[in-house]
Amino acid sequence: MQIILLEKVGNLGNLGDVVKVKDGFGRNFLIPQGKAKRATEANKAEFAARRVELEKQQAAILAAAQARAEKLAGFVISIAQKAGVDGRLFGSVTNGDIAEALLAQGFEVAKALVRMPNGPLKTVGDHAVSVALHHDVVVDVTVTVVGEA
Repeated sequence: MQIILLEKVGNLGNLGDVVKVKDGFGRNFLIPQGKAKRATEANKAEFAARRVELEKQQAAILAAAQARAEKLAGFVISIAQKAGVDGRLFGSVTNGDIAEALLAQGFEVAKALVRMPNGPLKTVGDHAVSVALHHDVVVDVTVTVVGEA
């Protein structure tokens, strides 16, 4: 299926690219979420007419993400979990826990945007976690896990 991308999609292309994707991916994900349209002649003409508007819209979204990243850069979050004597947690700290802690501090971040390269945190201490606010804007946050008795 040939589609026109209406915004940047990771590992696929940028705004305005005409790309070939599998039918299910285009029909079930990209088109319903408004990220793409079928690459028909009518849609290509409509896109050409709206291209400037869409580029301004994407630039505004990127600028908003960069502004949020400046506030969030270098932020330290403290999360308390039950831990044993050796510093290992009885449970783990997941991306959902980190998103809730950020929300409590006034930063609205969905848990899907919190990227944990080594999986859930299972030890007490400081851990580096990435928050992807946009495809091009990724900010590092330090999560301090404190053990409770």
